[in-house]
Amino acid sequence: MLLQVAAVEITPTRSEAEALILENTLIKKLAPKYNILFRDDKSYPYIVLSGGTFPRLAFHRGAFAPKAKYFGPFPHSKAVRDSIQLLQQTFLLRTCEDAVFRNRSRPCLLHQIKRCKAPCVGLVSGEEYAEDVRLAELFLRGRHDEVIGRLSDAMAGHAAALRFEQAAALRDQVRTLQSILHRQYVSSTAGEDIDVIAVATEAQQACVNLAMIRGGLHLGDRPQFPKAEVACDPGELLQAFVEQHYIDHPPAARLIVGLDQAEACREALAGMGHSVAVTPARNEKERAWLSQAENNARLALEARRHALAGARQRLDALRDALDLGETPERIECFDISHTQGEGTVASCVVCVGGEMKKGEYRRFNIADITPGDDYAAMRQALGRRYERLAAGEGIMPNLLLIDGGRGQLAVAVDVLAELGIEGLNAVGVAKGEGRKPGLESLIFPGGKEPLQLPADHPALHLVQEIRDEAHRFAILGHRARREKARNRSRLEGVPGIGPARRRKLLAYFGGLQGVRAATVEDLSRVDGISRALAEQIYREFH
Repeated sequence: MLLQVAAVEITPTRSEAEALILENTLIKKLAPKYNILFRDDKSYPYIVLSGGTFPRLAFHRGAFAPKAKYFGPFPHSKAVRDSIQLLQQTFLLRTCEDAVFRNRSRPCLLHQIKRCKAPCVGLVSGEEYAEDVRLAELFLRGRHDEVIGRLSDAMAGHAAALRFEQAAALRDQVRTLQSILHRQYVSSTAGEDIDVIAVATEAQQACVNLAMIRGGLHLGDRPQFPKAEVACDPGELLQAFVEQHYIDHPPAARLIVGLDQAEACREALAGMGHSVAVTPARNEKERAWLSQAENNARLALEARRHALAGARQRLDALRDALDLGETPERIECFDISHTQGEGTVASCVVCVGGEMKKGEYRRFNIADITPGDDYAAMRQALGRRYERLAAGEGIMPNLLLIDGGRGQLAVAVDVLAELGIEGLNAVGVAKGEGRKPGLESLIFPGGKEPLQLPADHPALHLVQEIRDEAHRFAILGHRARREKARNRSRLEGVPGIGPARRRKLLAYFGGLQGVRAATVEDLSRVDGISRALAEQIYREFH
C-alpha cells in the first residue's frame, strides 16, 4: 500500500469526533481501495406523522421535516408498509397526499372499506382524530398495553352510556391490536429499542447483519457488505460498521453485540457523542436474538457468494457467446417507451459485474422529434448519454445493448461514430416471434448473421434480465410523464394564476368544466380575479 502513496495531506480538527466524521466523509467521497466501506445506497425508511390538524400517516425516506414526527428506522420498506397498513386498519388515519386531502369533495374508497375516517370531508372531529393520532403514536413507541388500556376504558364508558355502536367500534380496534401483537414472531415484554449486530466472515468476504428491535418487536434484519473484498478481523469490521452507520442514523437505546466486541463499539459510539449501552446478550431471549442475527449473517454471506458466482458465470458465457476479447464488466442497455408517440421516454440501465446498479440508471425525456419516431428518440438518448462520456465524464461501458432490431442498432453505431467512440461493442436485442421470451435474436453491426441462443443459455438469461429492466424503467418513466401531462390543468398555463387562485376558481365553478363554461363576467366575480385576468382565462379555453 505504501508504494502506491503519492502524497500525504493532513487536516487538523477540533476533536476526535470531528476527525471521525471527516474521515467517513472522505471515504464515501473518494472510495479508497483499502478502506472498509459498507454498502448503504439507500437511507433507512421511517413512518412519519405529519403536522397540522389532521396529520397524515405515511412512508418516509430522506431528510426530516421540523414539525413532523418520525418512527423508526425500519430495516426495509416492506416492514414500514406492513406497519402502515396495520395502523390504518386500527386507527383509521389518513394516508393521502395533502393536495388530495385539501380538494376532496366526498369520501374516498379507503373510507368505504373502513381504513380512514374521512377527515377530508368533515366526517370526524379534530378532537377525535387527534386522539386516534395520539394512540397511534403511543403504539409506534411500543406502549401497546397503554393503548389497549385506553381503548378498553373508552369502550366501557360508551357501553355504560348505552352507546353500543361506539363501544363495538372500539372493541373491534382492541381485537385488531391484539391480533397485530400476536402476529409478531419475536417480542419482548420490556418494549425496548435494541439493535442487534452480528458479523460473519469467510475468506475475503464479510457480512454485518443488523437486526432491529423497536418497541420490543423484531422488525427484521438488514445485511450489509463491505464494498471491497478485504480480509479483516470481525472486531474491526463491526467497529467500522458502527462508525459509519451511526453517523447517519440515530442509535437505539441499546446495542447487543458479541462478547469480545462490546468495548470497541462502546468507545466508537462515545467518540461520536452517543451515550448508548453496548452489551453482550444478557438473557435467553437476547441470546436467541444474537444467535439469529449471526445465522442470518452467515446465510446472507452464502447467498451473496452464490449470486456472485452465478453472475460471473453468466458474464463469462456472454463473453464467449459474443466472441468478445474480454469479459464485459460494465453493460449499458437502452430502451424507448411511448404511447402512440405521447410522452416518449428513453431509459439507460447499468449492469456492473453481473449486478444491476440502480443508482446509475438514467432516464431521458425525448422532445423535438416526430411523435412515434423510435430511431430519432434513440439517437437523442444515445447522444445525450455518450456525449458526456466521450468528453471523459463518467465510465465507458464494455458492452452496449439496444432493445430493438437492425434499425435501432444502426442508429447506435452512427451516434458512436459521430462522437468518436471506438472499440465499444454494440448489440441489438430483437424480440422473437410473438415476443415470446427465449426466442430473442442478438443483432450485430456490419451485416453479421444474427445469433439465437438456446432458451436455457446463461448468457441469454443475463441479456433478458438487463433488457427487461431497461423496459421496466422506461415504462415507469413514460407513464409518469404521460400522467403528468394529462393531469396538468390548463389553468397552470395562464400567467397570474397561481395555486391559490386556481383552487378558488375550481371551487367556485365546481371543477375545470365549470371554468371552461364560464363567461368573462362569471370569472371576474371570483375573489382575486380581475377583468383583465378573466379575459386571459377565457381566451385560454376558447
